[in-house]
Amino acid sequence: MTEYELLLKKVSLLEYHQKLLLELLNNPKLEFYKLIIEKGISKQEVKKFFQLCDEMSIKLEEQKAEGYVYFHPLFDEISASLPGSLEIKEVLNACIKQGLFKTLFLEFKKYI
Repeated sequence: MTEYELLLKKVSLLEYHQKLLLELLNNPKLEFYKLIIEKGISKQEVKKFFQLCDEMSIKLEEQKAEGYVYFHPLFDEISASLPGSLEIKEVLNACIKQGLFKTLFLEFKKYI
């Protein structure tokens, strides 16, 4: 990656974090956004995480409908897919506080 491409990547990350900061000014309880900024997570990583959460939410509901009561494999899958600087416990707590995928993360909270 050239210096120019690296610089563009950094500017893009800063623009994304600035957008999140502006949202935080209006609502300081957006814990997941705070976590994203603190850990330097990119927009692409967050998008990938949200897609995974959508998939996990669907799987959770399907498994509940089939009578499953044990969801640790889903928990393990989402834990393994997190960007390296994020820990599952902090993600769970931040998402629950912000109201993101609440059903999913309340279920997963049982495993930490």
